[in-house]
Amino acid sequence: MTGGGLLVAGTTSDAGKSVVTAGICRWLVRQGVKVAPFKAQNMSLNSFVTREGAEIGRAQAMQAQACRVEPTALMNPVLLKPGGEQSSQVVLLGKPVGELSARGYHGGRQQQLLGTVLECLAELRGTYDAVICEGAGSPAEINLRRTDIVNMGIARNAGLPVLVVGDIDRGGVFASFFGTVALLSREDQELIAGFLVNKFRGDVSLLEPGLDMLHDLTGRRTYGVLPFRHGLGIDEEDGLRISLRGAVRESEVSSPVGEDVLRVAVCAVPLMSNFTDVDALAAEPGVVVRFVDRPEELADADLVVVPGTRGTVRALEWLRERGLARALVRRAAEGRPILGICGGFQLLGEHIEDDVESRRGQVEGLGVLPVRVRFAREKTLTRPVGEALGEPVEGYEIHHGVAEVTGGELFLDGCRVGRTWGTHWHGSLESDGFRRAFLREVAAAAGRRFVPAPDTSFAALREEQLDRLGDLIEQHADTDALWRLIESGAPQGLPFIPPGAPA
Repeated sequence: MTGGGLLVAGTTSDAGKSVVTAGICRWLVRQGVKVAPFKAQNMSLNSFVTREGAEIGRAQAMQAQACRVEPTALMNPVLLKPGGEQSSQVVLLGKPVGELSARGYHGGRQQQLLGTVLECLAELRGTYDAVICEGAGSPAEINLRRTDIVNMGIARNAGLPVLVVGDIDRGGVFASFFGTVALLSREDQELIAGFLVNKFRGDVSLLEPGLDMLHDLTGRRTYGVLPFRHGLGIDEEDGLRISLRGAVRESEVSSPVGEDVLRVAVCAVPLMSNFTDVDALAAEPGVVVRFVDRPEELADADLVVVPGTRGTVRALEWLRERGLARALVRRAAEGRPILGICGGFQLLGEHIEDDVESRRGQVEGLGVLPVRVRFAREKTLTRPVGEALGEPVEGYEIHHGVAEVTGGELFLDGCRVGRTWGTHWHGSLESDGFRRAFLREVAAAAGRRFVPAPDTSFAALREEQLDRLGDLIEQHADTDALWRLIESGAPQGLPFIPPGAPA
């Protein structure tokens, strides 16, 4: 027997598809439904390693957590990791299979993957009561429809009803809803069941006449109006779009336990990956985390984090061009705290031999840590467990660079010299005891009277966040109607809205 399904599409990127998908998943699992997430193709620099050693998008890993199931490669069979404006590494079923230009991927390779994608979805639907799928971008990207495997392409092939999410906070949501439907073919339109308004501020009664008119125009209902809430974003997909000037997340600032706050500056390197590593720092009361791109912004930071990147050599050049490299070297010499993670760890070393990622050969690093890095064609994908600063630590590794550590003190898989730490481990700061011990060292080195909160549980905060997403769906969506969609598919007889897709 095949389980039910639903595709959550959006009028635009960042309309809220990932959040709505996670919210629906958490609502369903609280109703006793065995549910799984699915995204056929994800473009993201934020990825995660499953227990079987497969690389998938972090958004799908978080959605799996919303479902209270272990994430697997089936949930995100195709992951594209941008290496620049024109090319991406293609990760298929959790393993890298090559680098392709956008033209090469959309010119044929994408369509070849449709069979694999449908097999993964069918396997999930054979195992779970329901599978909640997330689309990508907009389903009305008519230039890409022929080879689409993530929006209407998969909806048509798998017979999935489609719920279109629109971000009303941006404005133009009615035009976006109508235009999305009107640009689809008759066959695609038959699967567009209706709409969900996201991020609404104000009195819903003022919105209702517009929703009634939208129904009259399209024959499709609105399944809910979700209010605007701060701090509800789950792990973001695309590190290329992050605001350099913004804080890590929109959340209420908790008062510090000690007398001082701790200021963390994250170097916003090009092709920044897994910047979610610093979310655990931002969750600590009294820790202020910001992304920076100028050397003067490091001056008052108590800790500087050099994060992961899909372009280590490119990031190194960017740091030098902006004067940040000199500021980091000077900071290390002064004994002021620096943490390098993955690519950030590699560029802090003595030299890099890269014939894989940038193909630049031998490149001199910043020379802050006694480390030599050689890029291997085989990618390291592991879930290590260990101990550091007297505390247990868990993490995950995603990298081509192999580090040879020639000195310093051992720190996870990397090393420490003075107040500079380097490691390939992503996610280590989510280990509560280790994070507190690390922040105590940083505070002592910075001369700050900062005290980590004794009871901050990052895992518990994640669970609370997912429950809040489930609450949004339960309280502000027509859940009975949503379940009918999941169980029975799109309503019959939905009208065609001209002009439809171009021939």
